[in-house]
Amino acid sequence: MLMPKRVKRRRVHRGRMKGVATKGNKVTYGEYGLVSQEPAWITSNQIEAARIAMTRYMKRGGDVYIKIFPHKPVTKKPAEVRMGSGKGSPEYWVAVVKPGRVMFEIAGVTEAQAREAMRLASHKLPVKCKFVKKGEEGGEA
Repeated sequence: MLMPKRVKRRRVHRGRMKGVATKGNKVTYGEYGLVSQEPAWITSNQIEAARIAMTRYMKRGGDVYIKIFPHKPVTKKPAEVRMGSGKGSPEYWVAVVKPGRVMFEIAGVTEAQAREAMRLASHKLPVKCKFVKKGEEGGEA
C-alpha cells in the first residue's frame, strides 16, 4: 500500500474539504483521466484496488498514472477503550480529494479501453467519477 516514507507529524487534524480542486485538475501525463466529482478521503487500499482493476483490464498494456497520494494519517482508538487518554494511533493513510481532482490517468490505449478501465476503477472508489480526455477541463459536479 502507498504511504509516506517519513512524516513531520505522526497525528494530524481532520481538516475540512470545502471548495474545488485548484491543483491537479488537468490531465497532464496521459491521454484520459478519471476526475472526482465529490469531496472524500480515499484510502491507500482503494487507490491500489482501482490501480489493479485498470491494469488487469488493459492486460498490462498502456500506462497508468496515479495522481493522488495518501499523505494524511487517520487515527483510531482500539475497541472497548474508555474516552480520554489521548488520541489513537495511526491506522491507515488517506488522500484528500476535492471535486475536480484528476485521480488517475491512462495513456497508450484506445478511448474505448480507457473508458472501460476507468469505469471498473471508479467502482472501487467512494466518490462519483467522470471520464475526461486531455484538453478537457476537470471541472466539478
